[in-house]
Amino acid sequence: MNCGKLAALACAALAPAWAHGGSAAAVPTRKAVTHSVSIENMQFQPSQVTVHAGDWLVFSNKDLFPHTVTALDRTFDSQAIAPGASWRYRAPKPGVYAYQCTFHPTMQARFTVR
Repeated sequence: MNCGKLAALACAALAPAWAHGGSAAAVPTRKAVTHSVSIENMQFQPSQVTVHAGDWLVFSNKDLFPHTVTALDRTFDSQAIAPGASWRYRAPKPGVYAYQCTFHPTMQARFTVR
């Protein structure tokens, strides 16, 4: 067998199915979902939420004073969210993300990304 035939065989073996008129396996796509977290009465509600990577979390401040949504490891920080305002955050890769209000450190919660 010569090198030309080996190259042709290798190309044929590695070519995707659609290149030969077949269909490639469909990759399911999931539409991002928005999850709401209220900041009210010095609490995050719900205090624990599970989301998927790419989903949105919307933190709405319903208290009479500003709050933050700040990761304990500082990977994200909303800065001050004014009363009546909200902040959106897109869930990153899978893991557990603990956060708190930097103005009120006893206000703590977490979200899990699957």
